[in-house]
Amino acid sequence: MKKYLLMAGLALGATGTIATTTQSCVAVATTVGLSVIKQILIGGITKGLGIFKDKDSFLANGLIDKALPEQLKSINSTLEKLGLSNLVSKEKSYIADAAAFIAPIAEPILVNTVQNMTSEDAQRIANGGKGAATNYLREKAGSQLMAAIAPKVDAKLNEYGIVKTINTALKGNSLLGALTGNPNTTASSGLSSLASEQLVNGLFNIIENYEKTSPQNPMNFVK
Repeated sequence: MKKYLLMAGLALGATGTIATTTQSCVAVATTVGLSVIKQILIGGITKGLGIFKDKDSFLANGLIDKALPEQLKSINSTLEKLGLSNLVSKEKSYIADAAAFIAPIAEPILVNTVQNMTSEDAQRIANGGKGAATNYLREKAGSQLMAAIAPKVDAKLNEYGIVKTINTALKGNSLLGALTGNPNTTASSGLSSLASEQLVNGLFNIIENYEKTSPQNPMNFVK
């Protein structure tokens, strides 16, 4: 334990020496400097967007699949029960295409949020434990990211015609509304919104996983 704490302090350029093995996780976390937190988050963003830009990697990523909203799961399940598994496959493929399309839009929003982080933000993150940096990023940039990509996702999915096709397969907006829990849902607003939600949450899942497994993060060495 002492070895890991000392290594973490040296690697992060901590000004104080970590001298005991009984320090709390919070004490270890406070050695994390602002520049290191930024570096970890930028690394996670880079990894996530790299996956978004590669269709095969996107479709195979479990963290993105985990972010699939329950309502979209219900839609896909209904389509499969109707014998339209091929339509579900197309939907997933088009969402993957949309992911690559919105990656350049997401990048400056996330990177600028990280670059604008203050030392006070870093201190709060340090006291927040594992995953706190990603939680900060989600809190600060999540709504802005969703607002920026949702229209683009909607345009891309409508370009492919997938929302119209699925709406037709579900026999009109009434069934789609029942599946999404909103009787006023249209194919475009419903499916595109759910796809955007998956993209945003999937990206944050990847960033959080990177944060929690990064060897640069001393919190990952605390047992």
